[in-house]
Amino acid sequence: MTRILQLILLPVSICYGLAMQVRNWLFDVNILPSKSFDKPIISVGNLTFGGTGKTPHIEYLIRLLTPGKFVATLSRGYGRRSRGFLMASTELGVQDIGDEPQQFFIKFEHIKVAVDEKRSRGIHQLLEQHPNLDVVLLDDAFQHRYVKPGLSILLTDYHRLYVNDLVLPSGTMREFSNGAKRADIIVVTKTPKIFSPITRRRIIEELEPKKHQRIYFSYIKYIDPVPAFGLMQQEFPAKVTNILLFTGIANDYPLREHLERMCSELIVMKFADHHPYTVKDMEEITQKFHDLPTQKKVIVTTEKDMMRVKTPELSGYMKNLPLFCVPMEIDFHGTDKEKFDNEILHYVEKN
Repeated sequence: MTRILQLILLPVSICYGLAMQVRNWLFDVNILPSKSFDKPIISVGNLTFGGTGKTPHIEYLIRLLTPGKFVATLSRGYGRRSRGFLMASTELGVQDIGDEPQQFFIKFEHIKVAVDEKRSRGIHQLLEQHPNLDVVLLDDAFQHRYVKPGLSILLTDYHRLYVNDLVLPSGTMREFSNGAKRADIIVVTKTPKIFSPITRRRIIEELEPKKHQRIYFSYIKYIDPVPAFGLMQQEFPAKVTNILLFTGIANDYPLREHLERMCSELIVMKFADHHPYTVKDMEEITQKFHDLPTQKKVIVTTEKDMMRVKTPELSGYMKNLPLFCVPMEIDFHGTDKEKFDNEILHYVEKN
């Protein structure tokens, strides 16, 4: 978005931000109810519309807490065609529960995965069906004020800190940056793997955390590409001329930077965040791949996108092609890992 357009839209952004400010004030003074629970509830969210890395951070928490704890995740289920409370199962698919919950369900067999646009109702349903749950992880719930989590984690992208962003439509913020005061933990995500103490101090000074807040810094670790379909016994080629990358996520720049080091040329087909892929999309992707003038070529996408592609309607278009997905995890710099882990474990044990 150009600077001029941002300025033109600024009055709309101010009005939107003020409306959200009033809404938050109504919760702060208990005019609107915010429900607390006896069980440990950890919320992971952001101030922006997507792109901060909520999914891998939820997965980090799952790995940290299991198998010692009985964990459940609760998401809205963005993009699903259903409504209300649903528990993930082998009978349901991405259309029923959304791509991120489907990813959790497939990757972590010892947890419970649920969706509900009303998080308070969803938590009640989870605890009613599984009263022995030790902790519930709320995905993308920072603005869902009807639930008061015991521990609130706010994510912000290193490349676009919330203090340097604007409220919609001039920027990507869901509310003014002073909403960050509700967080207990702030995680600066997608930082470089080599991270200087000077940069760390500068960011902390920019964010100006409150006395009750701790700031940690995480970075992305990409795992070796894996075949998208389990029956495809094919390894990722050692030398690749072209990689065709298609994504439907908010920010794919870290993945693009990673893949550019693995090929001579990266061709990108970018779709909207949570894009519901169609037969036409698959035809365009396969045609684009076949048109590449080399034999040393592969198609790559993300785990989240694969959840939307591996449906009976679409998977046939890709099964015979060299399609790979790139799993990603997050880790923390230096002593941040031990401190973050201890804070999470201490909260769960104490409650």
